[in-house]
Amino acid sequence: MSLNQKLYSTPFATSAAAPPSLLQQVAGAGGAAVITVSFIHPIDVVKTRLQVSGTGGARDYRSLGIGGTVKTIAAEEGVTAFWKGINAAWLRESSYTSLRLGLYEPCKIMIGCTTPENTTFIKKFAAGSLAGALGSLAGNPFDVLKTQMMATEGKEAPSIVKTAKNLMNNQGIAGFYRGIDSNVMRAMVLNGTKMACYDQIKGMVVESTGLPKTHIAAQAMAAGGAGFFMTCTVAPFDMVRTRLMNQPPDAKIYANAFDCFTKIITTEGPQTLWRGFVPIWSRFAPTTTLQLIIFEQIRGALGMKAL
Repeated sequence: MSLNQKLYSTPFATSAAAPPSLLQQVAGAGGAAVITVSFIHPIDVVKTRLQVSGTGGARDYRSLGIGGTVKTIAAEEGVTAFWKGINAAWLRESSYTSLRLGLYEPCKIMIGCTTPENTTFIKKFAAGSLAGALGSLAGNPFDVLKTQMMATEGKEAPSIVKTAKNLMNNQGIAGFYRGIDSNVMRAMVLNGTKMACYDQIKGMVVESTGLPKTHIAAQAMAAGGAGFFMTCTVAPFDMVRTRLMNQPPDAKIYANAFDCFTKIITTEGPQTLWRGFVPIWSRFAPTTTLQLIIFEQIRGALGMKAL
């Protein structure tokens, strides 16, 4: 049996003789992302409410904190409010996350990561950033819809069709690409940090514990570490992206990502860029762990080697 066959041969492999196709890698990543977001979405709703708090006519949740925000939403809008925008989130994950996860390995190969010796952390970060940028371009329209739907207050669940129509009527096609500059930057930093840290930490775990790359414990430890570093680097970009995407259609508060960064720092203080750090981390940690573990299991079932 050749080396290629040994790498990709599993009891579940659809073809032991050939590596999985790009479509299989992207589809596997999308499946893992959709499953994960279904459980994690309520944390994202709370995080979004805190980030847009007091802007554009939105209610000010800052004095309530995370616990108070959760209680207020549940009491005034019902438990189902924590899944506002879930259909847009599914579409976003099917486009954005399927590409940024599924394209990571192909991007690594494209930039020359063929052996452990030439696969540096910088190259891993570059591969993750490239995959993140491509995914962000595809998923931005659904990201805008999801953000607006999650920020919508009231007991009535927002309709994705109605939200899309309002956006189109008020801002045209450009409205679906609102915040595209900050979103691409965020995606590059997020996916670069996520995949490079996951890849690097898992290698360290395997080396120090002797666990194989396919072991769930090794994957969970690596994903948990990646989730923390992601929060540190991504929180400011996440704040800017959320503010830009949630601007009211009749008032342009921020001209672009740089203008948003500048206004937040000068009017609210630099620490505001990390507002919602705990809910972001609370979302990233389980999301990253579940997402990558599920993705690794799907990869194994499709006959792919572990990342």
